[in-house]
Amino acid sequence: MAVSPNIRIGIPLPSTPYTYHRLPMSTLSYPFFFFYSSPPRALRFHSPPTRHRPLSLRPKASVETPAASGKLVENVVIIGSGPAGYTAAIYAARANLKPVVFEGYQVGGVPGGQLMTTTEVENFPGFPDGITGPDLMDRMRRQAERWGAELFQEDVEHIDVRSNPFTIQSSEREVKCHSVIFATGATAKRLRLPREDEFWSRGISACAICDGASPLFKGQVLAVVGGGDTATEEAIYLTKYARHVHLLVRRDQLRASKAMQDRVYNNPNITLHFNTEAVDVVSNTKGQMSGILTRRIDTGEESVLEAKGLFYGIGHSPNSQLLQGQVELDSSGYVLVEEGTAKTSVEGVFAAGDVQDHEWRQAVTAAGSGCIAALSVERYLVRNDLLVEFHQPQTEEVKKELTDRDIQEGFDITLTKHKGQYALRKLYHESPRLICVLYTSPTCGPCRTLKPILSKVA
Repeated sequence: MAVSPNIRIGIPLPSTPYTYHRLPMSTLSYPFFFFYSSPPRALRFHSPPTRHRPLSLRPKASVETPAASGKLVENVVIIGSGPAGYTAAIYAARANLKPVVFEGYQVGGVPGGQLMTTTEVENFPGFPDGITGPDLMDRMRRQAERWGAELFQEDVEHIDVRSNPFTIQSSEREVKCHSVIFATGATAKRLRLPREDEFWSRGISACAICDGASPLFKGQVLAVVGGGDTATEEAIYLTKYARHVHLLVRRDQLRASKAMQDRVYNNPNITLHFNTEAVDVVSNTKGQMSGILTRRIDTGEESVLEAKGLFYGIGHSPNSQLLQGQVELDSSGYVLVEEGTAKTSVEGVFAAGDVQDHEWRQAVTAAGSGCIAALSVERYLVRNDLLVEFHQPQTEEVKKELTDRDIQEGFDITLTKHKGQYALRKLYHESPRLICVLYTSPTCGPCRTLKPILSKVA
């Protein structure tokens, strides 16, 4: 879409007053939250720098908080966030278990798992028009926090589940607990090309959502490696910014779902290369990536494919390193659980999400396994007479948020303050007024990716 002359965006940069930069409409479509429109005139904003909201830990009982004191034993510790971790936290908190959650970090320095790098989630129940990954994770996180889950944005560095109570050591505290839910997810695999480290983040990436819109790749010919849903989704996403996208597939057919295959085959900006693998990257005399050395699987013939960027979509490795030598893992490192349950080989240790699921790897299945894990923990604690129940204090009723339908039905183009993507689209196409877009979410990974990019052009 062409650059609109009547749209300017602003995010807080290192100094004030802030500068507003013209960007393509496509750049605004994802990390958008609310904005103001005004008559066409010069605008100047002097806003104080935004600060991240500190964690608000809801008091849950008169009992001293174990995670803070280190003297008591927690009912359950949940390691990891994402759909599995947050769902487990919601169910455990509603059961008055007062779960402690170590969220860990993901792309952009925020928790939330792989969905923090996903644009539209169109198959999660309850959202007929889809929802962005970061928005879905933020809602789950707030729901867990509302019910009393104790959230820490810290990485766990060591765990000991050889004897109960278990010991969890994070970057800032040590916690004892009677049960653990391991929901650390999986990490994107790399090809380990000879020059991969040299060009990592300078031409090679494993996250199209994070890097696809950057000046390094925008308007260039790009390539994606892989044949599954991850690779096809990244290829389709990159067509928003790239001049053309090549999809390199080692096999003679795609492994992606039928819906994703149809989208790839029907996209004129994607060229498929079957029986082809990436061997290395090629650079020009300036040291910039200029192409990919490819090899035909069937003939062994090598050739150079012109491309300024290479994106990996070749699957994931489970983040199960903390459990090695303590809990049974399969040959690929996935945590082994009893079929239909979240139980691992160690009593009191449960696993949920992609760290134990090498087949489905969906947000909804991860959430379901998180639910199973939390319910299993409650039964385990009751059965072994280990449960300490914490009752929630009475809290004010949470104000219901407006739905997209509410926003559409109540939309008035003459107002100066609007919220939602529907209003942005309406104003963009129908209003002659200057539109100022303000980013406000501290948990949006792409927003954090955009900030240094905008800082460079300020």
